[in-house]
Amino acid sequence: MLKTTKFGVATALALVMSTSAAYAETIKIAFIDPLSGPFASTGTNGLHQFEFAAEKMVNEAGGVLDGDMFEIVAFDNKISPKESLIQLQVAIDQGIRYIAQGNSSGVANALTEAIDKHNRRNPDDRVLFLNYAAVDPALTNDKCNFWHFRFDANADIKMDALTDVMAKDESLKKVYIIGQDYSFGKAVAAAAVANLEAKRPDIEIVGNELHPIGKVKDFTPYSRKIVSSGADAVITGNWGADMLGLGKSVIENGFEGPIYTYYAAGSGITGAFGESGKDRIRLIAQGEINPIATEEARQMYIAFKEKYPDGNIDQSRIFNVIGMLAEAINEAGTADDVVAVATALEGMEYESMWGGKLFMRPQDHQLIQDMHVHVHTNEGVEFDYDNSGFGVVTESSVTMAAMDSPTTCNMRRP
Repeated sequence: MLKTTKFGVATALALVMSTSAAYAETIKIAFIDPLSGPFASTGTNGLHQFEFAAEKMVNEAGGVLDGDMFEIVAFDNKISPKESLIQLQVAIDQGIRYIAQGNSSGVANALTEAIDKHNRRNPDDRVLFLNYAAVDPALTNDKCNFWHFRFDANADIKMDALTDVMAKDESLKKVYIIGQDYSFGKAVAAAAVANLEAKRPDIEIVGNELHPIGKVKDFTPYSRKIVSSGADAVITGNWGADMLGLGKSVIENGFEGPIYTYYAAGSGITGAFGESGKDRIRLIAQGEINPIATEEARQMYIAFKEKYPDGNIDQSRIFNVIGMLAEAINEAGTADDVVAVATALEGMEYESMWGGKLFMRPQDHQLIQDMHVHVHTNEGVEFDYDNSGFGVVTESSVTMAAMDSPTTCNMRRP
C-alpha cells in the first residue's frame, strides 16, 4: 500500500498551488492623476479608493477569469496634459491595457485623442480608457471614440438634474456662474445658461466668468463681485483646491445663499468648510452615502475607514468602474482582447451597491445613472467626511438622469 506522509501531502499541495498561480495573471490598471501639487489630495484619495475597490471587490473574491488579480499602478501626471501623455506612454510600454483617469477634462481630452491614435496604429497593443470623473460633454459627443468609457455623468447631465431642482425654488431670482478656465469650466457655464433660460427664464444671470485653474491664491476679488451682484445663488464646477478657495472666500465675504457645486465634498474640503458650509453647500452627484444605499455599501465604507482612517469614499463611482470592468472581462473571457472587453461593457446593466441601476449607453459610452442633490450638513450623517462630523445628505433625486438625452457621437468601431 502506498503511504502518503504529511510532508508528501504538503509538497503535493504546494505543487498544486504553484501550478495554479502559474496560470493566474495580474491585470494592471494605470491610474494617471495628480499625486503632487495643489490637487494632490484629490488624486491620492482617488488612488486609495481604486486600490481598495480592486482588493475588496475583485482580489478577495478570487479574481476574474482563472484567478487573475487586479493591480492599480499609480502615475503622477501633476494635472498636466503633457505629463499625462508621457505617463500614458510609460504605462503602455509596461504592457498596461487599462487606463483610469478623472481629474481634469483637459487631461482627459489629451488622453482620449492619444489613445485613439495609438490604437489605430497598434492594433495588437490596444488599451481602454476608463474615465471616472472627467465630465466635459465633448468626450462622449463630438470627440467620442470606441476606446473611451465615462463612468460619471457628464456636465450637461448633471446641470440638467441640478437645474430641475433649482427651478422649483421660487426665491431664486439672480444667479452667478463662476468656474475654472478650461473645457470643463466652460461646459458647466454653457449648460447652466441653457438650462436656466429654458426652465426659469425669469432668473437673471448676474455674472458668468472663468478664472485660471489651480493658480488663484486669493478669491476675494471674485467673491466681492458675487456679493455685490445681488445673486441669490452661485453655480460652480470648481474642484479640489479651487473649490475650497472659492467657497470659503464667498462665504467669508458675506454671501448667504446656496452654492451649487459638482465637487464640494471630501478630500479635505468638507472638513475645511465645517459649520460655515452647513445648509449652504450643495452638490450634484451619483451614489448615496447618507442614507447609505445598501448594507453592502455600509460594510464597504466601514472597511475602507478601517484601512484609511483619514480617507473618504467620496467617489463611489470608482467602485462601479472596478465592478463593471471585472464583469466585462469575465463576460469577454479575456483581459488581453480589449475589443472584446469594450464590447462587453457596451450596453451593460449593472446594479451598484451605492444605489440604482447603471446603464452604459452603447452609442456614446456614457454611463446613465441616478443623480442626487446632496447638502453639506452634520445632521443625519452616518458617514462623515474628513472625520469632521460633517458629510453630505441626499435632498432630492433624479432617476436615470438624461437616459434619452441626445448625443452627437458618431463612433468609429474597430
